[in-house]
Amino acid sequence: MVNIRATRLAFLAGAAALAAPLASPAQADTLREALAEAYQTNPTLQSARAQQRANDENVPIQQSSGLPSASFTAQHIEFVRTSGNSFTAPERTLQAGIDLGVPIYSGGSVKNSVRAARERVSAGQADLRATESSIFSLVVAAYMSVIRNEAIVGLTANQIDVLSINLQATADRFEIGDLTRTDIAQSQSRLAVAESDFRSAQANLIGAREVYIQLVGRAPTDLQPPPPLSGLPSSASEAVDIALEFNPDLMAAKERAAASELDIKVAGASRLPTVSLFANTDYTNFYGTLGGPTSNNFAQSETTANAGISLRIPIFQGGRPAALQRQATARATSAFEQVIAAERDVIAQVRASYSSWIAANSIIVSSQTAVAAAELGLEGVRAENSIGNRTILDVLNAEQELLSARVQLVTARRNAYVAGFSLLAAMGRAEARDLGLDDEGLLYDPVVNLNRVDGAFWDWDRDPDPVAVSTRTVDITAPDADIPQSGAADAESNINQ
Repeated sequence: MVNIRATRLAFLAGAAALAAPLASPAQADTLREALAEAYQTNPTLQSARAQQRANDENVPIQQSSGLPSASFTAQHIEFVRTSGNSFTAPERTLQAGIDLGVPIYSGGSVKNSVRAARERVSAGQADLRATESSIFSLVVAAYMSVIRNEAIVGLTANQIDVLSINLQATADRFEIGDLTRTDIAQSQSRLAVAESDFRSAQANLIGAREVYIQLVGRAPTDLQPPPPLSGLPSSASEAVDIALEFNPDLMAAKERAAASELDIKVAGASRLPTVSLFANTDYTNFYGTLGGPTSNNFAQSETTANAGISLRIPIFQGGRPAALQRQATARATSAFEQVIAAERDVIAQVRASYSSWIAANSIIVSSQTAVAAAELGLEGVRAENSIGNRTILDVLNAEQELLSARVQLVTARRNAYVAGFSLLAAMGRAEARDLGLDDEGLLYDPVVNLNRVDGAFWDWDRDPDPVAVSTRTVDITAPDADIPQSGAADAESNINQ
């Protein structure tokens, strides 16, 4: 099994280069900072937390059905027209009363409703964990995409410089009759293509930065290489075993299935007797109008009180209890099927993520070999071109091949990191606690709110007025395609590290 503490400590360890290492100034952003910012200000995550707080309230709502209830009623009546045969009827009355009811037994419906509500709260907490992991996975992907696209912009910019020098050298050799106009045209064509690729790379970088702003809530600034991922499994079967125990989506499905079983008992309880205590007191005032001409012979106000126990035994309800229970049974069956569906999804997701991670790492190795070979090949082609054994087109093709290999290497490193993190997320090992975000008091604990509202019974309690806590991005300046100066200078020299 994976050592969770080791995972957390390794994530917090010093940064190790994933993609082409870019020298980072002191004011750089780290992946941990990006995750912490998203954890506190991402609107999707904040909305999910608010929804879970609403879900928590189902527990006291169900509890209220088993608690005493009291009500006060009052009414003033004007008798506009009375019977001609009634000589003592009052002209007006004031009636007021207090009614108290205490449920004693409800066939188990209250108890099971509360238990079902708690199960659904647990399911909601698991859903919140899944949302958290999903947001973190998106942030990691956006973070790595910015780093990758910055590297690609640097590589394509360097390619323009190289091809510009080639074009000038070709033109010089043409002037002395060593080359033809065809060689110049080929060099010009490749330079134009490189400039087009550079513009596309800039657009992709701006798009990646916009996604980063959308998720994190602030613009990326000199992103540092991420720390190495630890806690990754040694086999797909190990990953599946961990996921079946800790994946939040699967846990949520199981909690809902358990709640649906309790719903069957709640539905069946409507066939059982109910017992409750009651008490009430009433006050009536006739305003001196009771008795008409003989009102002096009557008391003009009165107070009554009574108490007792009520028993209700259902005998026939038109088949409603049976229909409700059959309905609950069908829904429970559906919930059990959803557990199997969630399990299948988790297994497929984990295996696919593991395969992608392994493949990306293999591509890294192959791409490193390709870069080394392309560099050697370019050096040889240039040397052979200088003595006339290779054409300018051969040189241009070798330069393009080297660029493609370097871009593939940068992309493979990005994909490997994202796939590894996605694998940890599918295993239930990419949440705030796993990443150490609780070290600075950032951790949001949904149990705190549940404990706050569980058992609350005062009718006049209320929370503060709703207000959004996530940050807006309207005031953030639109990102450009500029990259850190060190990154532009070092992209080519560091790509082979």
